[in-house]
Amino acid sequence: MDAKPVNQKKWVGLSIGLFVGFALAFAGVTWMNNGTAPTESGQSFYVRWEDKSFESAVNELVQKKVVKDASAFMFRAKIERKQQLIADGTYEFEPGMDFDKVILNMKKPLSTMVRIPEGWWIARVAKRLEEKQVCKADEYIELANNPSEFKDVVSFTLPEGSLEGYLYPDTYDLPPLIGARSTIKRQLQAFQKKVVDELGEEGLERAVNVGSMIELEAALDEERPIIAGVIENRIKQGMRLQLDATVLYALQEWKQLGPGVVNTVDSPYNTYRNAGLPPGPIGSPSFRSIEAAMKPATHDKLFYVARPNRSHYFSRTYDEHRANINKARKEFAEANQ
Repeated sequence: MDAKPVNQKKWVGLSIGLFVGFALAFAGVTWMNNGTAPTESGQSFYVRWEDKSFESAVNELVQKKVVKDASAFMFRAKIERKQQLIADGTYEFEPGMDFDKVILNMKKPLSTMVRIPEGWWIARVAKRLEEKQVCKADEYIELANNPSEFKDVVSFTLPEGSLEGYLYPDTYDLPPLIGARSTIKRQLQAFQKKVVDELGEEGLERAVNVGSMIELEAALDEERPIIAGVIENRIKQGMRLQLDATVLYALQEWKQLGPGVVNTVDSPYNTYRNAGLPPGPIGSPSFRSIEAAMKPATHDKLFYVARPNRSHYFSRTYDEHRANINKARKEFAEANQ
């Protein structure tokens, strides 16, 4: 006689339990969906993460209004098995991304190839790096003028006052926000591998200095040793080098020099007013220019003038040089017709 009421009580209890369970589940799903719904749209931005945990990365994205609720985001990532290790790197996010897009971007540190051209000096490179959002120009310049900060990065002896000439020109993977220190480390390591390991350290300081001028004077690899020979011949004879590139470095501007300007710039780098080599490199030479400086061609030429095809006329005497200037001018005029 008592069995029926007992079963009814169990059924009622089970029903209430199921109802509460469904209600809690529904509330949990609603909380998770609301907490991982896209935020209001906004501007994209970069973040640089190193030694970052998944949880701290999510919390940062909450602060930057990409994620609404860190707990909901973490919970959903866990049940969907999308929690992950965060690799060191630069990442791009944008408020308004959905959950899956945020997760995807957390897996993909950016790779951005940045070209640092041959012959550019520190300040010119710094400007490009800031334009690419790699680092602040001032930060790069300051560190590049403190070689002691990088004494443990490479095995060769660094110059004392500046890394000018040793920041190897190349194409590097430099994502936004990577910073000046990491950029300079990569450049110095490239110099070690591509120059020092190939050519050795003997005579390196002078070769980088001469090579920096060759880089801005020669367009063709086969002419680099010839121009190196001209520089050595002029130095041996006590002639001033008279290279426009050294004046431009003194001015810290890359531009066309007007008539007579070369004689007005008061700087130890101005090879129109000062004999011998400049005090240091005037930019970042390539391997070929440094190699040419170490192995100059043997000849008797003292002058050269550029032609429209980027080659040069070389001459031994000033009279020959004047004749070559006239020939080059005629060629340029014909090329511009």
